[in-house]
This record gives sequence, structure tokens and C-alpha cells, in this order.
Amino acid sequence: MKYMIFVPPGGYFAERWSKGSFMPPLGIIYIATVLKQNGVDVELVPAELLNMSWQEIARKIETEKPDIVGVTSTTENRFQAFKLLKIAKKARPQVWTVFGGPHASMAARDTLEHIPYIDIVARNEGEITSLEMVKALETSDPYTNLKKVTGITFRDADGTVIENPRRPYIKPLDLIPIPDRELIQFRKYNFSIEIPGKGKVPALNMMTSRGCPFNCNFCATPVNWGRAVRMHSIDRVIEEIELGMKKYNIQAVWFYDDTFDANPKRLEKLCDIFIERKYNINWYAEVRVDILTKPLLEKMVKSGLYYLSFGVEAGSERVRKEIIRKNVDLEQVRNAIKWANELGITPNPFFIFSHPTETWEEAQETIKLIEEFSPYSDISVSILHVYPGTDLEKTAIELGVIPGDFTWTRKRDSRIITLPAAQGDVPLFKHLLSWAQISELIFRWNLAQKKVSIWRKAILAIKNIRSWKDIPRYAIMFFVYLKLKIKKALGWM
Repeated sequence: MKYMIFVPPGGYFAERWSKGSFMPPLGIIYIATVLKQNGVDVELVPAELLNMSWQEIARKIETEKPDIVGVTSTTENRFQAFKLLKIAKKARPQVWTVFGGPHASMAARDTLEHIPYIDIVARNEGEITSLEMVKALETSDPYTNLKKVTGITFRDADGTVIENPRRPYIKPLDLIPIPDRELIQFRKYNFSIEIPGKGKVPALNMMTSRGCPFNCNFCATPVNWGRAVRMHSIDRVIEEIELGMKKYNIQAVWFYDDTFDANPKRLEKLCDIFIERKYNINWYAEVRVDILTKPLLEKMVKSGLYYLSFGVEAGSERVRKEIIRKNVDLEQVRNAIKWANELGITPNPFFIFSHPTETWEEAQETIKLIEEFSPYSDISVSILHVYPGTDLEKTAIELGVIPGDFTWTRKRDSRIITLPAAQGDVPLFKHLLSWAQISELIFRWNLAQKKVSIWRKAILAIKNIRSWKDIPRYAIMFFVYLKLKIKKALGWM
């Protein structure tokens, strides 16, 4: 069977990928590599990279006649994924349509119960699941054989939605082959990273582990990958990096692990190899500051680390520890920022606005931290997003932030708040804070950091207005921004 897997037009909506450099989608490269090694005729189609129109996608499916069309999706770009699979069914009615990726894993039943043109949802780790699914579809009785494939939810011949058991996590992780990046036209992605003193250099994105041992209320990682961190062997990590250096002349690595320092001893050994072999590559990673030590950070920097990200999420200790369940102390955060500055690298703390039960006084603690850290850090913020399958989703329903009959398949639901142009098409969590207060937090961060063009975002926001309820929301944001600009000009801030 021929399996055609798409990244939908529009990509992943991240601000950093709006400037001509795209991050290749590792998930479907892993899947396609396993399929290819097992004799499946598989093609990856990065529609966002190739700038394909919907008509071109339909024509490709009509012309090349794949037996299966799959699409990968985050929650942010799920509607583009839905549209692509609808087009696939129209272009080739007999095709099997498969929906995969982070959103699919968390909202499988909801998707199939509301979208009739999707046949199968592949949940969580897709490598072995996809291979077994293809083998089942090749048989004379595919519906019976699909029932034997763990890790999928599918629509039976009579339309009944069947949710098969979850597939056990892949162990050891080295069972997964090194992803064959040629399958995604890696060079066309022009994936590069801006390195201080070097400019943009060719880069590789990779994961050395799956899972996160922590349990933040808003995060889907523990549900998708598990809380037990499974790690590639150091030899396997080095082999993939050296292959990237040889094949693509990469000079930087973006480690996409959820918690890169989950095993400090392993990380130290990895740094030692970078230093001993004189790789002369720079790298980026996300860490937990409650694990990080100064000697480890010194070794990380010596081995090429140039930019360090870590979550703080909230200034209030109550919100951070009791609501988010992030057991991080501000002293640890301040130490990480201080050490990073002493060692000449950029610290990148994350903050989130508008948590459950967070008061305006507690939110002020967050913005004061941001303003304190701004001269010494590159700070990232967002309004709290609600993702399917998370503890936060349950809280949002309990508190009425999301209605009980909400479905992730409805594009326009006036009962929830979204900012598609700025934050992706994901419900925002608004509880005790007013919209004016949330807007003030966003713009005070922006004024402190001078990172994002407000006017470019404003134009995108206007283009994405969906209902009359959006207009007063954007009007409030405009007047709050104007008020803060005037106060700053007068020296009142």
C-alpha cells in the first residue's frame, strides 16, 4: 500500500518559524523511517514547506492515488489537518484517512465522533502502531484486523467508534532507528539557528529522550510520552549528531527533549564527549532549574550550550506549587539566570498568564519578576492554553471556562476565548483575571522586552476576527496598550 503523510498548510503557527526557517517535523520522520525499513511505500509531503495550495494537495492525491493519507497535527493547527483529510476523501473516496500527532493522541474519540471523513486516529507513539496499522489495512478483512492494533481509535464498518487499548511505551528507546531526514527533504527546510558571534548556522533538531518525570497541570507530555523518562543511549545520540555533521554540515543542535537535564550524570557524559571530540557545535535545550547545578551548567556551556530555557510559569509561590504543581523556588530561578549571565549565555525563562484561581495581586508578582529579569534574560510568555486530555482541561470544565459539551472539532465556538493570530487556535484559560488585566500583563512584558511587533500582530488579529464578540476583546487590548504607552512616555512606569 502507498501511504502519504502530510504536514498541513500553515505549519505549526509558532512565531519563531515565521521568518523563513522551519523546524522539520520529527514525529512523522520517525514513523516514515520505520515504515520504509519494513517495505512500506511511504511519502512525506510537507505542504507548508512546499507552499502547496489545497487544490494542489487534492490534485496530488487524485493523481498519485495513495491507499492511505495521514496528517500530523498539534492542537493549534488541527483545523488545517481536518480540512486536508476532508479533501483527501473527496479526491479519493476509497482512501483510508489517518489523523495523528499530539492533538490526535489526546482527543481521539472526540475527533471520530464529530468528523465522519476521518477513519483512524493513531495515538501516542506512532512508529510500531503505524506499521501494524498498514499491515492490517493490507488484509482482506481490515476492520477485523484493525481491532488487534493497539494504540489506535477507529471507525468500524458500521460507523461505531472503537478505542483499542493503549500501546505500551517503546523500550528501550534505541529500538527506534535514527530518523531518515531525506524522507522530508531536510535541506529545503533551511533549518538554522542564530548563534551569537556566528550568525545563522545550519542546525539539526533531535530528541534524545521521551517523557517527563514532572506533572505540571497544563502539560500533555506525561499523557503522551509518560512520566518515566526513556532515554537513547549516549552512543546513539552521538551517532545521530555525527551523521548530521557529516551529511548536512550542521553546526548547531536544537534538543527537543522536555527535560534535557532529567539525568544529570548522562548529560555530563554527553558534554564530556562534545568537549573531547572538539565538535565545535552550539546547542539549545530546556531544563529544570531545580535539577541544575552551576558545575553542570559550566560544563554544558563549555561543550557548546548558548541558550538555556526553563519554566517558571508564575511569580506566586501558591500558584506555582499548589496549582501548577511546579516545585521550583525563585532562588533556583535567580541562580540559573545569574549563572547563565556569568557564563556568557542567554537564559530564557518561560512565564504563563492567567492560571486557575490566580488573583490580580498574584499576577502582579509574575509581571514584577519579568520586569526584574528582563535586563538579564530573553523572556517568553503566553496566556495559559487549555489542551485536551490534561488536568487543566478538567479544571476548565469544572470552572466553566470551557462548556461541558465543548468539542475540539468545532472551529467557531463563541463560548470560549481564542487568539488564533497570536496564540494559535487553542482555548485560553480566563478565570479570575479580567481581559483588561490579562492584556496589561502581555503588554507590560512586551514593553519590557521589545520582542514582538504589536502592529504586525494587530493586523493578523483583525484578519482573524470570527464574531462580534471578538471586536470588544481586541478593542480592550488596543486601549490597554495605548494607556501603557502613554504612561511609559510620561515616565509613570
